[in-house]
Formats: sequence, structure tokens, C-alpha cells
Amino acid sequence: MEKIIISTKNAPAAIGPYSQGVRIGDMVYTSGQLPINIKSGEMPAGIEAQTKQSLENIKSILEEAGSCMNNVIKTLVFLKDMNDFVKMNEVYSSFFTGNFPARSAVQVAKLPKDALIEIEVIATV
Repeated sequence: MEKIIISTKNAPAAIGPYSQGVRIGDMVYTSGQLPINIKSGEMPAGIEAQTKQSLENIKSILEEAGSCMNNVIKTLVFLKDMNDFVKMNEVYSSFFTGNFPARSAVQVAKLPKDALIEIEVIATV
């Protein structure tokens, strides 16, 4: 199967040697998305706004790949502070309807650019 690199101007450019996403067959894998607003280049304040921005970035990558949030089958959420879990969940749940994807959520020591959250997903097309 051919590996297709996904790149969109509607999500932040990679800040290292990686792609925003990769599509292989009917599967899409996104890189972890920081909550960077593409218009300002900045991250919003607070876990709720950062969760929303990370998921909006993922949504843009999936759409570029011919997929959507309803096709997400697995997410991985990296949190700077597990005490933000409940607030993250409130925003996260607004992006998915009905059958939620499988998910892991872990606290990490530090994220790039001192973000509060980073999210990656696996989806079908």
C-alpha cells in the first residue's frame, strides 16, 4: 500500500521531522497535535481552550485526508497535569457523538512548547 503524507495549512506545521498525518489504505494516523492556533501561532490559555484547539487541528488534518471525527477509532491524550482530566473530558466529549473512540490518557512530565495537552488519533477513511 502507498503511504500518503497528509499536509494542510489548516493545522500547525510540524515543528520537527514528522508529518501532520499519514494515510495508508483506509487508515489515517495523525501526529500529536499541540493546541497551536494557526492564525496567531499562539496557544490559548487554559485546558479547555487548549483541548478544543488540539481537536480542531486534528479535525483539519482528518478532513484533508478524506476522513472526519466520526471515523476516529483511537485517541491518545497527553496531559501535563492529570488534574485537568475532567475539564479535558468536557471539551473532548463535544467532538465525538454516539460511539466514542477507544482512548488512552496519560500524564507526562513536559510537552513541547509547554503545552497543557497534546492529542493524536487513528481514524478510518
